[in-house]
Amino acid sequence: PGNGGAGIMKLGTENRTKVAFLAVLALVAVYLLYTNVFSGPGGTPDRGGAPPAAQEPAQAGNAPGAVPQADAPPPVPAEQIQRELEEARSAAQAFRDQFLRKAAEFENYKRRSEAEFANLVRNANEGLIQALLPIVEDLTRSLKTGSGDTDAAAFYRGVELIFQKLMKVLEAQGVTAFESTGKPFDVDFHDALLQVARDDVPPGTVVEEIARGYKLNDRVLRHAKVIVSAASESESAPGGTVTPETPGKSKEPTRH
Repeated sequence: PGNGGAGIMKLGTENRTKVAFLAVLALVAVYLLYTNVFSGPGGTPDRGGAPPAAQEPAQAGNAPGAVPQADAPPPVPAEQIQRELEEARSAAQAFRDQFLRKAAEFENYKRRSEAEFANLVRNANEGLIQALLPIVEDLTRSLKTGSGDTDAAAFYRGVELIFQKLMKVLEAQGVTAFESTGKPFDVDFHDALLQVARDDVPPGTVVEEIARGYKLNDRVLRHAKVIVSAASESESAPGGTVTPETPGKSKEPTRH
């Protein structure tokens, strides 16, 4: 019986040791779980129970090398705000007045410029008219002289001099006449009034000038009115048909 009691006591001691060891392991596991879930970035438990995200700004501010946050500026007095507002209103009113004055000045300048331009266009030919007035006076004198003078040659000579004077005035303004007789017909310079059969010149040649053409500088001012040659009846195409050339259709433009 003594040996049986000792065995029972030994078994109870071993069980208590195992239970104590398991209890210690449970406490360690609980501690580790607590530190992993509720501890902060530094590994220390959060005593206040606040979530880690709420503690991050404070800990970041205390970290080495962190820039301290600037303090909030002091409030601006109401008197200063009112004074700055009045100054801004005064500046806006001054700018508005200046804008209105400039707008009125520009409107006056626009009207004055339009009036000056209209006057310039209306009197643009003043110099040309002044140059033509002496020719008008010469023609007036020639008509008076020719009415009582029987010398036709002298009258013709006077009119010729007036014509030369007029042409010089026109040339000074950039107006020049161009020759057309004997030239190939060119639609850029000529207006054909009639076609006549001619065998002494090639078809499509200007044989007579009814009204002379003129150019203003490099631009055709007026086309010459001309008569153009056509193929004669003796110049028949194969098959016996006459094929006069149409002016301007088969000729390349020729610059005069």
